Amino acid sequence: MKLLSGKELAGFIKERQVHQVHSLKTKPKLLIIRDSDNPVITKYVKLKQRYGEDIGVIVEDHRADNSDALREEIIRANADPSINGIIIQLPLRDKSQTDTLCNLIAPDKDVDGLGANTSYDSATATAILWLLAGYDIPLDRSKIALVGRGKLVGTPLYKMFTNSGYDVDIFHRGSDLTKLNQYDIIITATGQPGLITNSMVKPGAILVDAGTASEDGVLKGDLADEVRKRSDLAAITPTTGGVGPLTVTCLFDHVITTNTNSTN
Repeated sequence: MKLLSGKELAGFIKERQVHQVHSLKTKPKLLIIRDSDNPVITKYVKLKQRYGEDIGVIVEDHRADNSDALREEIIRANADPSINGIIIQLPLRDKSQTDTLCNLIAPDKDVDGLGANTSYDSATATAILWLLAGYDIPLDRSKIALVGRGKLVGTPLYKMFTNSGYDVDIFHRGSDLTKLNQYDIIITATGQPGLITNSMVKPGAILVDAGTASEDGVLKGDLADEVRKRSDLAAITPTTGGVGPLTVTCLFDHVITTNTNSTN
């Protein structure tokens, strides 16, 4: 069984980014805005801060306590020429405000690619494409299932796949997940630990787990432990180090691009 690790692929891109940033006149700056300190959010903020430090990008972490404060911070950052990228670290405590606040980010600074008029594709969805391409997964000859239709993965990936003419279906809350065993590739991103079980996965399937949640202080994906113990799968992402490293890498690619464009 092939392990779809994003760490090695991200390492090659990271080397290129170090040289890119070194050649810039000013250091790019990324602003992370969040309203929560839950373990998953804190983990990803720290990963981005560490990555930025490694390649020479300034990363600022700003905590806002409510939707009004989030809105004010986005407006301020939009007008600040020293800030090249802005992301809202999801999920928000008030999820009903997600679309409104993401759409408020200036399109050329929306490096996560979540706003309606963004200049960029979704960083997480793009990372999954990079991962599959890096391991030569044949999307054009596969039946693909997307589990979850969130802003980060399901919805943007569905659009990318359909635009490319791939055979793809999307499963959401209320869908019959037993039908997943008819698919060659399953990409899941629901944040529901252990959602995907053995009966839903056929032998020889390729599994990409982009779901993340905290359960009793431990970070969990969407795949049940029993699925990870199987030896009859074609490929699977590891418990950690699968999509995550490439998502961060893609995000900083967008930040560097924004800086380059603003200085030309």
